[in-house]
Amino acid sequence: MDLTLHAALSAQAARRPERIAVHCQDRTVTYAELYARALRTAAALHEAGVRPGDRVAHLARDSEHYYVLLFACAMAGAVLVPVNWRLGGEEIEHILRDSGARLLFADTAHDGIPTVPPGWAEAAGEPPRFEATADTPVVQIYTSGTTGLPKGVVLAHRTFFAVRAALDSEGLDWIDWRDDDISLICVPGFHVGGLWWAAQGFAAGVTNVVMPAFTGGTAVELVRTHRATTTCVVPAMLQMMLSESPEDPASLRSLRKVVYGGAPISETLLRQGLDRIGADFAQIYGLTETGNTACCLPPSEHVPGSPRLAAAGRPYPGFAVRITDERGAPLPVGEVGEVRLRTGARMLGYHGRPEATEETLQDGWIVTGDAGYLDEEGYLYLCDRIKDTIIVAGENVYPAAVENALAAHPAVREAAAVAVPDERWGEAVHAFVVLEPGAAATPRELMLALRGRLADFQLPAGYTFVPSLPRNASGKILRRELRQPYWVDRQRQVN
Repeated sequence: MDLTLHAALSAQAARRPERIAVHCQDRTVTYAELYARALRTAAALHEAGVRPGDRVAHLARDSEHYYVLLFACAMAGAVLVPVNWRLGGEEIEHILRDSGARLLFADTAHDGIPTVPPGWAEAAGEPPRFEATADTPVVQIYTSGTTGLPKGVVLAHRTFFAVRAALDSEGLDWIDWRDDDISLICVPGFHVGGLWWAAQGFAAGVTNVVMPAFTGGTAVELVRTHRATTTCVVPAMLQMMLSESPEDPASLRSLRKVVYGGAPISETLLRQGLDRIGADFAQIYGLTETGNTACCLPPSEHVPGSPRLAAAGRPYPGFAVRITDERGAPLPVGEVGEVRLRTGARMLGYHGRPEATEETLQDGWIVTGDAGYLDEEGYLYLCDRIKDTIIVAGENVYPAAVENALAAHPAVREAAAVAVPDERWGEAVHAFVVLEPGAAATPRELMLALRGRLADFQLPAGYTFVPSLPRNASGKILRRELRQPYWVDRQRQVN
């Protein structure tokens, strides 16, 4: 198996040069063209002063240009830094500064860094030869923690091949590819899930249908037009797709497999998917730090009414899950503790943050911050989130970012953001706000003040004004106490 991205592309360009690799809007790129354009772009990167290990940032919507740049960085030994274009200006500026990017591919200009358009002109000739290995860094994806400052997760080439190799070793078809598959890329490429899914399609040599931004209607039309056979979504996306096609029940029937992650699927949504689509469903669970998925709930377990639907899945062959206490000691089956994952796809570390790397990557295990337990058959069940991340339709929202933005309002003394259940999005942000003495503010005023500072998915869906926030003896906000009333009747304390 090819263990670097550019080797995989080279193999497919030789094997099926005329097959369409990317279809985006009304544009198509064959595998031969994708490989040639990546070579020329890698040469242009070198001419612009980019050297192995340098960071190259991308701040634009998905297109064929994004994937040309991905493979060009792999060929040149550079590390691609995809930036979420939905973030606020302060977070974007932090990512660009922290990564030390030499070049920025963007739709609009940014101060302090050379900016070029996504369809940047390519140089003639080939780049200097660079010998990458499976452990060579190739992508740096930013994810935040409780500090609110995004950390750059550095991923190697092996990240994008470990799961496929694991499944192939046991002949499992949990996530499989057929020669005539057409893959719809729904999750944006600045997410590890979107980039990982696209890389699987390219490595398999299938046609990948790219949309610049997801909408349910656009996704349905692309499935109908291209007869897409497989896709990866978060459940909220699937719900939107089903709601957009009630008068054409056959519009999604070409899909044979739907992979989903970011949240469990409800039994109602699963029944709708089975009835309307008739595809096999597979759930994936993991983190950016684990290189996307480390566990899978295979299609055979997607049976309406089965208690196994509450599971996040089981590890791939050669991967492992461990439940530990607060000291890191393993706990027995059925006992709730912190989830740790071992996977060959795991990150190399956090860019420029050795202490944070040591906290998360311990003896080859990724410390997830999630709480859960294992059953007798090795299936993982998530119960709560030890870390405070809120997941809105698959998008990570970090309380500190919301709280810092709220605290900038002159009427706000302090605030706390927590996850509350949401039937459509899985979770929603709810803000508890303490006002300054004598000050007044309404939810609408706060919402308007946050627009432009936060992405739409980061905005609180509800507000509660309180005289004070609950804290422990050390002064830390007790977010679980704020969350508890909203989750009291639910078995899972995480969606």
